[in-house]
Amino acid sequence: MAITKERKGQLITDFKRSETDTGSPEVQIALLTNRINDLTEHMRLHHKDFASRRGLLKMVSKRGDLLKYLQRTDRGRYQVILQKLGLRK
Repeated sequence: MAITKERKGQLITDFKRSETDTGSPEVQIALLTNRINDLTEHMRLHHKDFASRRGLLKMVSKRGDLLKYLQRTDRGRYQVILQKLGLRK
């Protein structure tokens, strides 16, 4: 269920804006999306796990806030990240 070091490195490599970038909104959104997808699969099997459900809802909210920030500051980067991750807005 936890993200592997290799997968995290791959996501950072795919979405970074510069060589030393690890915390841009794009990278954070990509990492959150991966964790959300994993936790969604967990919730399908364990629908009564309310603690994990709360964590999932918090992650979805944080990703939404990051997407709103990106939409407000740079519309082009926002469109690219939505398309790359296959998110709807």
